[in-house]
Amino acid sequence: MDCMTMGPVLERQRERERELTPEEERTLIRDISAAAEAQTKEGDTFYLITSRWWQSWLDFVNQDMNITVSNGYGSHNYGSPCSSSPKRPFAIDNSDLINDATSEISNVDIELHETLVEGRDYILLPQEVWDRLHGWYGGGPTLPRKTINSGLSQTDLSIEVYPLRLQLLLTPKRGQAIIRISKKETVRELHRKACEVFDLILDNVCIWDYYGHQKHDLMNDMEKTLDDANIQMDQDILVEVLGDCNGTTDGGCMSSVQENGSNERDSGSLAAEPCRSSISVAEGLSTSKNVSRSCSSEISQSQLLTSPSSELDTVHVTSTVATRGPPVGLNGLLNLGNTCFMNSAIQCLVHTPEFARYFREDYHKEINWKNPLGMVGELAMAFGDLLRKLWGPGRASVSPRPFKAKLARFAPQFSGYNQHDSQELLAFLLDGLHEDLNRVKHRPYIKSKDADGRPDEEVADEYWANHIARNNSIIVDVCQGQYKSTLVCPVCRKVSVTFDPFMYLSLPLQSPSANSMTILVFTSDGSALPTPCTVNVPKQGRCKDLIQVLSNACSVKGGEKLILAEIRDHKIHQFVEDPMLPLSNIKDEHLVAYKVPKLDKKSILLQFVHRREEPEGNGSIKAWKPYGMPLIAPFSYDGAARSADIQRTLLTMLIPMLQSEKSQPASLSNSCARMASHATDQDISMNEECAESDHKDGGNHEREEADCHLFLELVDENNQLIDLSTVEEKSFKLLSSASSSSSSILVFINWYQKDFQNYDTRRLEILPEVYKYGPPLPKRSRGEPLSLYTCLDAFLREEPLVPEDMWFCPKCKEQRQASKKLDLWRLPEVLVIHLKRFSFSRSTKQKLETFVNFPIHDLDLTDYLANKSNSQRQTYELYALSNHYGSMASGHYTAHIKLFEENRWYNFDDSHVSPINEEEVKSAAAYVLFYRRVRADNPSPSNGAQSCANQGHSLCHR
Repeated sequence: MDCMTMGPVLERQRERERELTPEEERTLIRDISAAAEAQTKEGDTFYLITSRWWQSWLDFVNQDMNITVSNGYGSHNYGSPCSSSPKRPFAIDNSDLINDATSEISNVDIELHETLVEGRDYILLPQEVWDRLHGWYGGGPTLPRKTINSGLSQTDLSIEVYPLRLQLLLTPKRGQAIIRISKKETVRELHRKACEVFDLILDNVCIWDYYGHQKHDLMNDMEKTLDDANIQMDQDILVEVLGDCNGTTDGGCMSSVQENGSNERDSGSLAAEPCRSSISVAEGLSTSKNVSRSCSSEISQSQLLTSPSSELDTVHVTSTVATRGPPVGLNGLLNLGNTCFMNSAIQCLVHTPEFARYFREDYHKEINWKNPLGMVGELAMAFGDLLRKLWGPGRASVSPRPFKAKLARFAPQFSGYNQHDSQELLAFLLDGLHEDLNRVKHRPYIKSKDADGRPDEEVADEYWANHIARNNSIIVDVCQGQYKSTLVCPVCRKVSVTFDPFMYLSLPLQSPSANSMTILVFTSDGSALPTPCTVNVPKQGRCKDLIQVLSNACSVKGGEKLILAEIRDHKIHQFVEDPMLPLSNIKDEHLVAYKVPKLDKKSILLQFVHRREEPEGNGSIKAWKPYGMPLIAPFSYDGAARSADIQRTLLTMLIPMLQSEKSQPASLSNSCARMASHATDQDISMNEECAESDHKDGGNHEREEADCHLFLELVDENNQLIDLSTVEEKSFKLLSSASSSSSSILVFINWYQKDFQNYDTRRLEILPEVYKYGPPLPKRSRGEPLSLYTCLDAFLREEPLVPEDMWFCPKCKEQRQASKKLDLWRLPEVLVIHLKRFSFSRSTKQKLETFVNFPIHDLDLTDYLANKSNSQRQTYELYALSNHYGSMASGHYTAHIKLFEENRWYNFDDSHVSPINEEEVKSAAAYVLFYRRVRADNPSPSNGAQSCANQGHSLCHR
């Protein structure tokens, strides 16, 4: 032994001779751990140790600390020093990690329990740490695992806790055995192990990828890894002896293999049933917490289970009679920690018939490796690998850890172990799989053309062709449909029609606790015309709820605020300042909102009330009568006010109402606009400017004031009218109580008939109903469930756009809150329907527990299709749904899946899969529904399991 190895050995011997203190053990293990994991590389060995023993050791070495200790392997909160001191642990005991049923079988390596979870059941320790602990405490059994690389980067490392478990089927001697081998081992090593197990000569044996009891590939590339050969957990490997299969030792197996992948001589008698052992170990890559890695490596274990040939003699497969194989599609998914949302979504996608067939065939040729919007094919391959495992024979539990690692890499929002939304994950997966499998390698730029009165059928086909020219994948083939979207401008009535693709329908659930309110919003800075804004508020809501949602909808900035006011007789009856005032108290009033800057101490509110001359009595006398909605604006007041300043404040607010140049002389419009923009005393006076305008227009005016100079009268504190045109250059005092938002200074705008040549005030006379419900929906009696068709009606109902999503009208050249109407134009093969159970606001999160009555058979959408040229019935059948139970804070996801071959429903609750009755499918937990089109030429749909269940089926490819 050289000096380099003698050092550590002698050091450990001295440590055993002198028992270390708990603090010394802790410090030594901490330092060794940090050094070992910083230098982790492919091929390094890690050891499993039971979490129970590890925690007892942590208690022991941290007994002198009154803190929470965490070193990457576990954490513990230690109590006060007065508590009883933990005792030194006994010998390491990993027996609770071992599957006793298999460890008792002779000549079989140690087998782990199939559902172990890192952190909960075991901890992974670097070899140097294990050597120290084992040297100090002894015990066992020793459970080594190798570090492998399973990613594109050399630093993507992980520990293969569960190596591949493969069943070797010997033909024609009909023996079978089970072995463990790393997925990073080569075909040559698998070949050697198979010959060793059955005591065969290497040159006389060939091995086949026998996935699903079909000869897929002759495994003759000896340097290829099993991972690259796409060998899956718990699959079959056919070991064929050359001399027996062909009658010679030099002819090879290929001469006896037909194009359909079956052995000609043994096609009627090949006995190759999967092992009936109860062992079910899921494949999983368990990663140590302090090692940065996302791929995997391995130590090989072998497990030999020889079965009497008499068991195999009873199984026969012929080329003419299809024998039903073992159940497929009933594998569950292990919950890695709050991953039920992922398991539910995956099971729904995996059991979509089109996807089940596609990903079990050779889909790799369609992977778009260079799509900048994709995931370099890694998401598609990870999903395909997981799908194949889930469609494997038997009823095992599969670990989705490799898939989750890929998911976290490309979608960090799903990393960690927090609960997420299954619908959000579904949306990401469908979009990500589409990009990875997009058949379009170079996307052309295509500019959409306006409809210009063309028939809808022509425009829709053009939009769809443009979409397919850029997006063409199995996801588009199966899941994408097409909307018809119609926008109508509320001002000019311009109609815009587009046809957009959709992946799923998100249907609202009618909530009896919500009302729709339409409020007219005014601005004081002249930036916009009065705009109606529609928002949803709680039925029993208060003013604070309305202000909150309205502020969000109107994009109120930090220096601004909304003032609500009740309007009565065209004046402000009162400002609504009490945030706790129930909205029901103001239901019968006209309610408007003013967006104004926050008032400072020197500001007051001016309320401008519009008046016009109207006949009175017998019609011979005219009087000023209020009309329209009042305007308010903050006014800077330092103790004295001038008429010119008030005029300027008003003209600024009226800028959006100026008539266009086509309807009035240009000089008038320009003059009034300039008047509003002047803000200093040095500007030219209004009389001079308007006089110049009068001169250009011929000076034919009845009033001395210019056309842009409005006739204003202010109500003073004695309720007397002050003609502001007579005190234009004089200062006067205003009512001091108007300095708060609860009161204002009243100013009348007396509109002469010729003033309407400059301004269009019709928008001030239109006040929408405060409560707007739209077309009445079908009335439901108390206790009657909500129909899925009713949800669809609500989804397709015409409604105004939300203010933050305004539409730019090409005719008005302005942003408009247009009305939007959706129609279904083209429906997909698989229709995914999302029920919007979750609602979020700034302060509340809510889940609707509404029971939705959805049809399981014959969902008929024929009448909902706007494309009437399609004469076929549009009927669908439910085959899967994702359920959510519980609240938003602590809920659980499951999936209900129908296996068409068995015509039976199953509940997939993580790793637990159990049959259920069809009546149990409907519940208030239904969240995402998966429907498949029913075609007259295919009345008996299939999940895709039949091709692999029937061994003689020639279309089952990997």
